[in-house]
This record gives sequence, structure tokens and C-alpha cells, in this order.
Amino acid sequence: MAVSNLEMHALFVLGDLRAKLVKLFQSRFVYVTEQTAEGIYMAEIDTESALVVDDKPRLELKVGDHFRAAVLPSREGGKFEIKFREIKLAVYGLGEYAFVSTADGEGIVFKESQTVVMVFAAKEQLQGGLAKTLKAASSKAAKFRKGELTFKPSE
Repeated sequence: MAVSNLEMHALFVLGDLRAKLVKLFQSRFVYVTEQTAEGIYMAEIDTESALVVDDKPRLELKVGDHFRAAVLPSREGGKFEIKFREIKLAVYGLGEYAFVSTADGEGIVFKESQTVVMVFAAKEQLQGGLAKTLKAASSKAAKFRKGELTFKPSE
């Protein structure tokens, strides 16, 4: 039987990460991307029409029926789990995420194996060149060269 726990360090680091994610969802338009060497998947969330629920006691953030992020116990001391449609990602701590900022907005890029997921809060709705704008933001932390991911974490 697996033993799961939530260490204070994980609670602090991952709880702070959740708080920064909650701040991003205060923007009207939030974009979520999943990027691999093969390509990119993008989605727009209008936070005015999608209910944003910040459940502080459970360290969880839910946005409509599509997006969920929560700090959960694990064998490693704690993990930050992100679910978006078919995407499920687990971040265990420092070195697996990066904060990015561009003229169009701010975001957090999460890394798991050879995949990155970015949650990007735009200052205003992105009209033309959506892929170019979002790829430029994620490339501040993650680059794919010859099918291999190079990732530059914030912390």
C-alpha cells in the first residue's frame, strides 16, 4: 500500500504556485496550451462565462467543467495536479515550472517529461496570430530542438 503525505515544504511551494495560478484566472481571457515536439493544442477560457472556484481550504482551483488544479499528497511529499480536458499533468516542485511575461500577458509554463502546458492570462482577447503569440510566450521557458525539450525553470 502506498503511503501519501503532504510535507510542509511542498505545501508552501505548491500552495504558492496555486495562488499564482488563481491570480492568472482573474483575467478575462485565459489560454491553455499543451505543446510537444509534434505540435501545439490551444484553448481559450472566457472566465466571465466559466465559473472560477478558488477552494482555499482544499488547495484547489476549478474553472467550469474543463480545468482543475489542486495540491495533493504524494509519496514524494506533495504534487500539483493539473487537469484540462484530456490533459493531466503532475508537477512535483521546483524545476518543473517557469513564469513568463510578454507584452500580451503573463503565464506559467509547467513541464512534465517531453510536454509543456502553459496557462496564459492575456491582457485582452487575442485575435489574430494566436499560435504565434502563445508559442512566443512559452518559448521563453521551453524550446523544442530536434524533437528534444530544453526547459529553463524559474526557480
